[in-house]
Parts: sequence; structure tokens; C-alpha cells
Amino acid sequence: MNTSMVASLLVLLLAFPYVFATDFTVGDANGWTQGVDYTTWTSGKTFKVGDNLVFKYGSVHQVNEVDESGYKGCDSSNTIKKYEDGNSKVPLSKTGKIYFICPTPGHCTSTGGMKLEVNVVAASTSPSGSGTPSPSTPKESPTTTPSTTPSTSNTTSPPPPPKDSGAISVSNGISLLIGSFFIILGFMG
Repeated sequence: MNTSMVASLLVLLLAFPYVFATDFTVGDANGWTQGVDYTTWTSGKTFKVGDNLVFKYGSVHQVNEVDESGYKGCDSSNTIKKYEDGNSKVPLSKTGKIYFICPTPGHCTSTGGMKLEVNVVAASTSPSGSGTPSPSTPKESPTTTPSTTPSTSNTTSPPPPPKDSGAISVSNGISLLIGSFFIILGFMG
């Protein structure tokens, strides 16, 4: 392989994980503001390492990353990181819980308000966000004597799919990756 081909492949391999990152606009169309239930907003969403939270807010608000104690007590005195530009992109770089509040007096309140808890999980090897488990073969159970009392079967239906999240779709990332590949091939030809 020639040097330019190796360099091109290396660039594609390095960029590949970032192509599948998702930008989540906090609060969707509402943004980071009062009157939004951010606990409900996070439900049904899977936040992965490599994704980003995008906070869009007016000049009366800020975004402070805080620890769990600061989140629960709406206390920004030990802020980890402060964002105040009105359009803040926060990369999710490690697994675990991450907490945000608005430090403006009265905006957070400990029973709701402008506070966000996000659980970040490890990035999967596939770009699919469906999270649908693969079917498994039932294992044989040991033979037992039948019971004389009738048993009831407790079947449940699978949960509904998550709502639209305002996230950038994976297809945009795939298009970017394929387009980059053809551009690189064009320079090599």
C-alpha cells in the first residue's frame, strides 16, 4: 500500500467513532429554560460516550455542571464546569452520571426546575440505537411435578419505542463517512 492510502485509511478509522456520535438538544425545541421537565426529557434516551449535550438558552440562564450533592440541593458553590454562552455543547466523555443545574436563583429548586441528570453508558460497537435484544433460545428446565393449583401466565408486551429526541440521525454520519471516503479516493486517483 502506498503512503497516501495508509494515511487516508488511518484518518477514516480515527474519525469513525465520531461519525456516529449523537447531539442531543436538551429540552428539544424548548431548550434549557424554565417549565420543562428534564426528567421526562431524558426518559427513553440512551446517552453514550462520544455523544454531546447541546444546551440552548437565553441570557438569564447558565449551565453549571455539578456533583450529585449540588444537583440534589441546587447548589452551584462547587461547580465543576460553567457554561454561559447561550449555545453550549457538552461532550459526554466518560460513563456514569453527570449533573447540570441553572445557578440563577429560583430556577433550579430541589423539587424540579432547571436541573438535569444524565446517565452515560459505554458506546456500543454498532451504530444502531434500537437497543432491541436478540432472541434467545429458551433453556430446558428440570422436570418437576405439576402443581395442583392453576398458574397464571404473566406476559407483558415490550415497551414502546423511544420518542424522537431531536438528535442528529446516524444516517447523516454515514453520509459524511462515505462522502469523505470518496473525496480521499479522488485525491489518490
